Amino acid sequence: MRVLRAIKDRLSGSGSDSYRWTIITSAPKGEAGEQWGDTWFARDIAAALRRHGQQVSVVPRSGANQPPRSNDDVVVVLRGLRGVEPPPRRSGVWILWVISHPELVTEAEARAYDMVFVASQTWTLPGGVPSTPLLQATAPDRFSPDAALPDSGAALLFVGSTRGQFRPGVRGALASDRADELSVYGVGWEEFIDVGRISGEFLDNDDLPAAYAGAGIVLNDHHPEMATDGFLSNRLFDAVATGARVMSDNAAGLEDVFGDTVVVFTDEDHLVDILHAPVDDTFPSRDRRMETARTIATEHSFDARAGVLIKSVREFKGVR
Repeated sequence: MRVLRAIKDRLSGSGSDSYRWTIITSAPKGEAGEQWGDTWFARDIAAALRRHGQQVSVVPRSGANQPPRSNDDVVVVLRGLRGVEPPPRRSGVWILWVISHPELVTEAEARAYDMVFVASQTWTLPGGVPSTPLLQATAPDRFSPDAALPDSGAALLFVGSTRGQFRPGVRGALASDRADELSVYGVGWEEFIDVGRISGEFLDNDDLPAAYAGAGIVLNDHHPEMATDGFLSNRLFDAVATGARVMSDNAAGLEDVFGDTVVVFTDEDHLVDILHAPVDDTFPSRDRRMETARTIATEHSFDARAGVLIKSVREFKGVR
């Protein structure tokens, strides 16, 4: 009976191993927040924690310091463009997970938390504040090779906002002899390219797996600081998990995670040269990409990340 009760408690999220979690994002509330990758990242890690028997809610930055936070056992702040100051007096465990814009994180901010994770294997916090690498991840139940038939979608695909600049992945593709094959989704592109080349301002997250899996080539690039500091784009994990051909600028630690599956361009001229060559001469075989997709699904899933978070909280609380 004791074993059955323990199983029931774990499934219901009410056992001794279960905690009440809140995930706080940098995204605004409402419709605007639906277009932030942080929102979907938070929902994916929340879903993974629930599969581990945890009770989880997700709130935008406006809910960071609402009274319900005092009822949480664990608060995870996904640090992006906005910081959140933990209350000085608290009963729960507050975790900072730096997933982007590390240049904005201060030593004082990091020291205010009980533990800190960073989505990089190379970056360290200012002032030597202790941290643990915890990379971004994918949801392999959605981002899988089964999401679409290979080469059934856009020949060249880029999904992302401009971030206020003519991003090198798009600029290089438009300078190539495959410019007419490019599909771009994202906000702000009308400032840089002809509106006729923009497939849409937003590609729904539910449609992303099929878009990546069916693309001829998925293009990616990083914010310069994130590339230097080894904050690998979430797009890389998602696209590689579908078995897609992926091209990206270089970033610290990229090869350690993806091996030679992601083809790296050094600059826009190099990108043009790569696109000019036959894909079979440039990209790993379908079998090789599928092998890497399985590795990413196993080692870099949100379920794997949830397991690390739960174990860390249990150790912090002294639970064995």
